Amino acid sequence: MEVSKLFEKLPIKINKFKTISGGDINKAYFLETIEGNFFIKINQKNLFPKMLIKEANGLEALGQTGYIKTPKIINYGEIDQFQYLILEWTERGEAKNKTWENFGHALAYMHKIEQPFFGFKEDNYIGSLKQVNTSSSNWGEFYGQYHLIPLIKKLKEQNKIEKDVVKNVENLCLKLNEIFPKESPSLLHGDLWAGNYMVSKQQEILLIDPAVYNGHREIDLGMTQLFGGFPSYFYEAYKDVYPLDNNWEERLPFSQLYPLLVHSVLFGGYYVDQVKQILKIF
Repeated sequence: MEVSKLFEKLPIKINKFKTISGGDINKAYFLETIEGNFFIKINQKNLFPKMLIKEANGLEALGQTGYIKTPKIINYGEIDQFQYLILEWTERGEAKNKTWENFGHALAYMHKIEQPFFGFKEDNYIGSLKQVNTSSSNWGEFYGQYHLIPLIKKLKEQNKIEKDVVKNVENLCLKLNEIFPKESPSLLHGDLWAGNYMVSKQQEILLIDPAVYNGHREIDLGMTQLFGGFPSYFYEAYKDVYPLDNNWEERLPFSQLYPLLVHSVLFGGYYVDQVKQILKIF
């Protein structure tokens, strides 16, 4: 089906559309309509079942905290072989220092909301990979059994690592509750790197492309440092609201291990080397 034919079946009347960057998984478009300007992403529903519905659920969960801004959800659903998500269009601006401070405060306030368990109400996606969010009362069990172990096994199946590395992860999982300080579960964005936020002209930071679950807040913070893009005053503002353990930066390799495993499964190469480096002491 041509995209123009798909657009004719959407619940909004489109005057004009143009292609914009949407990443490796989705096709993305700017939509001009009589109701306003919107963003739409589309992909094949059989390749990534319910992905965009789950993304909408993640955006709603973040927005419902009252602290984090996300683009307004206009509509989502499935048409023929496609699934789609329509969001309000955001005109981009450039973040100022105060913008980052406000964002640091907002993320900290969201993390301070105690969640009832580690996990989430449903499994979802991180990138194109399924993310298992089985509920648990134990952080080490959740992080190890549902996030780390499944991906290290995928890497072994892809012949990207040796059997010894699988054993290293198993040894690490036995010590996760000793490594991470004991804290209540926090709602996480789950994939909080520099490509998953937008700055509006109104100087608000909006989060996009979530992989939400309730986890240890250091996972979100570790992700912010993995690929750069977050300034020091963001962290200072965060700590003003929700102080961090003095050794949190020493644990960055362990909070970054999950996204590095995701990238290792998807892209291999340098990411696999990083995973092995983190695990060699186990």
